[in-house]
Amino acid sequence: MSIDFILPDIGEGIVECEIVEWLVAEGDIIEEDQPVCDVMTDKALVQIPAMHAGVVDKLYYAKGDIAKVHAPLFAMTPSGEAVVPENAAVEPVSTDAVTSGSQSTSLITEDFILPDIGEGIVECEIVEWLVAEGDVIEEDQPVADVMTDKALVQIPAMHSGKVVKLHYGKGEIAKVHAPLFAIERAGDANTQAASARKASEAPVAQSQTKHKTVAPTNVERKLAEGGKALASPAVRRIARELNVNIHQVPGSGKKGRVYKEDVIAFNEGGAQSAVSNTSATSQISSTAVGGTRVEPIRGVKAAMAKAMVNSVSTIPHFTYCEEIDMTDLIALRLQLKEKYASDEIKLTMMPFFMKAMSLALKEFPVVNSQPNDDCSELTYFDDHNIGMAVDSKVGLLVPNVKQVQTKSILDLAVDITRLTKDARSGRVAPEDLKGGTISISNIGALGGTVATPIINKPEVAIVALGKVQTLPRFNDKGEVEARSIMQVSWSGDHRIIDGGTIARFSNLWKSYLEEPTNMLVSMS
Repeated sequence: MSIDFILPDIGEGIVECEIVEWLVAEGDIIEEDQPVCDVMTDKALVQIPAMHAGVVDKLYYAKGDIAKVHAPLFAMTPSGEAVVPENAAVEPVSTDAVTSGSQSTSLITEDFILPDIGEGIVECEIVEWLVAEGDVIEEDQPVADVMTDKALVQIPAMHSGKVVKLHYGKGEIAKVHAPLFAIERAGDANTQAASARKASEAPVAQSQTKHKTVAPTNVERKLAEGGKALASPAVRRIARELNVNIHQVPGSGKKGRVYKEDVIAFNEGGAQSAVSNTSATSQISSTAVGGTRVEPIRGVKAAMAKAMVNSVSTIPHFTYCEEIDMTDLIALRLQLKEKYASDEIKLTMMPFFMKAMSLALKEFPVVNSQPNDDCSELTYFDDHNIGMAVDSKVGLLVPNVKQVQTKSILDLAVDITRLTKDARSGRVAPEDLKGGTISISNIGALGGTVATPIINKPEVAIVALGKVQTLPRFNDKGEVEARSIMQVSWSGDHRIIDGGTIARFSNLWKSYLEEPTNMLVSMS
């Protein structure tokens, strides 16, 4: 059966390429990994190899044509399969056909291919299946929660139908552009051929992916041999929240993997049964001594680790600290909070911080700029897309509010409420994580006073907000008063910003916060 060879990813951000030279012709017999064609991207000349051995049936592009990534490049019949004539009818996967008038429909089984779920993301962890094999699902119904290195993402169904097979278990790693699950749905004559081609490709892609997934990693093998728990980060978090020692939980999954249900069952009475199942001479110590455990760093935490190392190793940081008298702003916020309190708006201090920062950025645009990789060019941004670090359940996320310079305090409050809610659940939209120009880290929400924040590359500045403390300060008359004082710590890219610039910028920002009437007057 003839199948389509899909042009794979050939570089981050590349969506098309030019066919420079075909290295095979229609009718040629080719081997696995044999070069098939040379293509030119906007970055380099790339050679495309064959994924399978077989016969080339059709080349979909001529030399000089533009080919699309993730679209068919050529058709071939894999070795060992019968050649189907070009005009031959393709049998549907399922033969349960019904006829209505002159149009024939049938039930076809096809694989749902895991789509792109974020720029540069090639794999994800199955956190939770929201459906089971045999379930009837609707179009756009959520099917699975998956964890990428950026956020928790929900995968919706593309079609209505019945779930035939889930290709992965909870905790396994799924590959982008590989089959995620199989679905049985209604199809007509126009869709049967395409579905049959996908079905013929799916076992190969699936077998390659599943081979990599099912085989335990070195870490998993070590854990299994050492008697340690195999569990996803989400399951470990649940165990911590329930104060359950996950190493004592008997796992019901493959190779003893512990699932959420196992932890909950153990917490509700499984501990007693686990103890009773041990031999009379065995005792479970209440205090672990000398033990260790190893778990992989995945998802958002792995991405953060790489980003922080990259930032610190390539950007010369310097820190500038200041204190801000928040007394008047706190009083104003309390007045407005009661008036504008609603389910949609939570009027915190953050909208005021962002708006004051945006007003200061108008006077100091260099703080809202970004250098290129070799720091030979500087790009200034008209939009003030201000990010805020959020301590989410999946790790540190930094969503940003777009175009702060155009928004009111209440508009910012609505955006911040939405982004905070999304981030804490781990379900931030990719567009909310992209395009930031400067960041705020509110470490004071957890009790800190002074920090040395790391710049969110390629931005050039970040500020850490300390907690508000009631401290004695002298007023204009020389009298001691109790004032609400907040420490702030700036980190700047010393290639772009000098100490004088960050000091003057911070002073302007501070003046808007200490005298909020001036901030309101300056708002356009």
